[in-house]
Amino acid sequence: MLPIARVGMLAVMMLIMGVLAACGGGGNYKPQAINEETDRCVICNMAIKDDVYATQIITKDGQSLKFDDLGCLNEWKVRNGTDTIGAAFVRDYNSGEWLKYEKAYYAYDSSFKTPMAYGLLSFESKEEAEAYIADQNAGKLMTAEDLTAHSWEVNHEMMGGEHSHDHDAAHDGEQEDEQNAARDGKREDEHSAARDGEREDEHNAARDGEREDEHNAARDGEQDHKHNAQNGDGGEAEPSSGEHHTDGSQS
Repeated sequence: MLPIARVGMLAVMMLIMGVLAACGGGGNYKPQAINEETDRCVICNMAIKDDVYATQIITKDGQSLKFDDLGCLNEWKVRNGTDTIGAAFVRDYNSGEWLKYEKAYYAYDSSFKTPMAYGLLSFESKEEAEAYIADQNAGKLMTAEDLTAHSWEVNHEMMGGEHSHDHDAAHDGEQEDEQNAARDGKREDEHSAARDGEREDEHNAARDGEREDEHNAARDGEQDHKHNAQNGDGGEAEPSSGEHHTDGSQS
């Protein structure tokens, strides 16, 4: 029979393992298959081919974000940060197998062709990346850590214009949406301010009108009081019933 202390320790360990599994810990994030008919790049909105250039992020809540180029994956990280990322995946250039982003090796040169002309290719091993660089007689070896300081420049000449325009249009469209939202918000604020100002003016006008009416009523009442007082003090008194008239007769 196990000691009570050991049983308690095993229970705690099982609880921790259960929590990690529920949160997707322990490397349980898995890349999803690419569907060429429906999948589009989250950043540039281009259709994604099921090829060695496709990349993917699995968020901590299990959402799959797919990209047609490693550069687009990096752009998403720049915009959104990394706190929600459970795992990131790239593909081995030779086999097409999914690799963990941080474990892959990379070959970079601006002349290397990729869908969005970022010029970065991923490999399962350092030797494979070095062999490709030697075969092309161009490029440099990089790791995931090296990519944090990478310039991520697009070779627009290689893009041939069409895809470059699509990629830039996606970025410009997003910026335009943000500008329109800000402009609409400003207009709404101005409209609300004008409406509130109009209501305030109406309220003040009503209040001033009410005060004016009260003032006029008070003034008119005071004038009537003075007028009545003057008539009562300066007018001739009516003769009483017991007084004699000038002709000597009694009323």
